[in-house]
Amino acid sequence: MRKWWPLVAVCLGAFILLVDVTIVNVALPSMADDLHASFSSLQWVVDAYALSLAALLLAAGSAADLFGHRRLYVLGLAAFALASLACGLAPDAGVLVAARAVQGAGGAAMFATSAALLGAMYHGRDRGTAFGIWGAVNGAAAAAGPALGGLLTEHIGWQAIFLVNLPVAAAAIWIALRVIRADRTAPATGRGRLDATGAVTFTLAAAAVTYALIRSTEDGWTSATVLASFAVAAAALLAFVLAETRLARRGGVPLLDLALLRRPSFAGLMGGALLFQGGAFGCLVLVSLWLQSVLGLGPVDGGVALMPMAALSFLVAALAGRHVQRTAPRLPIGAGMLLVAAGMYLLYDGMSAGADRSSLVAGLAVAGAGVGLATPVLVSAATGSVPPQRMGMAAGAVNTFRQLGMTLFIAVLGAVFTHTARKQLAGAVPDTHEAASALAGGQAQRLVAAAPEARRAATEDLVHRAFAAGLQDVFLWSAVGAVLVLALVRPGREAGPSATGAAREEPVAVDA
Repeated sequence: MRKWWPLVAVCLGAFILLVDVTIVNVALPSMADDLHASFSSLQWVVDAYALSLAALLLAAGSAADLFGHRRLYVLGLAAFALASLACGLAPDAGVLVAARAVQGAGGAAMFATSAALLGAMYHGRDRGTAFGIWGAVNGAAAAAGPALGGLLTEHIGWQAIFLVNLPVAAAAIWIALRVIRADRTAPATGRGRLDATGAVTFTLAAAAVTYALIRSTEDGWTSATVLASFAVAAAALLAFVLAETRLARRGGVPLLDLALLRRPSFAGLMGGALLFQGGAFGCLVLVSLWLQSVLGLGPVDGGVALMPMAALSFLVAALAGRHVQRTAPRLPIGAGMLLVAAGMYLLYDGMSAGADRSSLVAGLAVAGAGVGLATPVLVSAATGSVPPQRMGMAAGAVNTFRQLGMTLFIAVLGAVFTHTARKQLAGAVPDTHEAASALAGGQAQRLVAAAPEARRAATEDLVHRAFAAGLQDVFLWSAVGAVLVLALVRPGREAGPSATGAAREEPVAVDA
């Protein structure tokens, strides 16, 4: 049993960091009331965490390779715990948003080191088991956040969703220091300096593109703010590529080894990570809004309605993890994406103006099975495709693409939903843009209440039809995103699985 304690330490950290991606959504109305802040301003409680997490993942992974994976993991846990305490005690919205940004930075350090720690601690069949369980926790945590957030908010208070992290983080730190061995030697390249230029330029690029995607939902894709942010991201990315190329030519240790992107296996995994995370989870924000603002479910019931995805994700990853690690990554990833696409189609087919929470069960369960099948392999294959001393960099890269994929899909699917809702509302309301934006912001009941008494029943029916039509298009686009992975990833030159369970070089190839 002792050999599995490192896995427990890593899974505890993974759980709290991924739960905190989605746990706050159901608590925003309570936060707005208690802190006397607008609902829209408190959206930054969600966005600040996502922005910080996405922007700092690659830098955290590179720092871990240089200074030690266990050291950075423990420091990340400590920062996450202290930031969680600050969130729970925040006297106003400004302090809460700032603390969430620090929480995201700690989460980046944890996220970037988890897979590398497992890759170093476990080998052979044990590695398959470890990554399977870790992948199960990943999938279950992301999907279980709304239910846990609703439970804590409704029965204790919104502060509890942050304070509950403290004992979990403390236990993870204690276990990690006792059972995870420190990095025995310096990396082969030596304990050099962090690639500061690469870290700054990539962090700026990731932050700018994430900010643009976040603002696009509210401001529109052609707004000055969004276009300026994309321009900053492009300039920073160009500077990053030039800096990394120059450093590599001088024999230094770049933040991201760009030569890896010329390997079909590594490039294919990055593309798969981007589309997988977005296709599987990008729709959940709108589904949660439908459950609460249209069907009128409370936070707990709304969160529980999403649990089929979490339950199937956990079960499939835990049961299949050991076995799928011994196959070429394209097989479980491809099968997982097909299941995600099938689940999204079931959600599309079951959605209508008269749909209720039971209409979600089959689709969420099938999509959850796909998540459980693909998640463990995606990350372990990425870390297994690079030398051991660059595992942190690989883990940071694949998790950066996963986070950006979710952010991108949330923005794109929000635009798809709003466009469809406007068409459904055309001719029935004075301002279709404002009405569609209100639906996307969870204000369906406000629209119904604002209608004249004689028209409220008709308005409620219209709201149900508009939201259902928007969700149908969202599910359809999510299915397309999942299938697109299969178009990008195709069989390459197979060498068979390695002794450690990761596929050898060239398991996949990417079409030009």
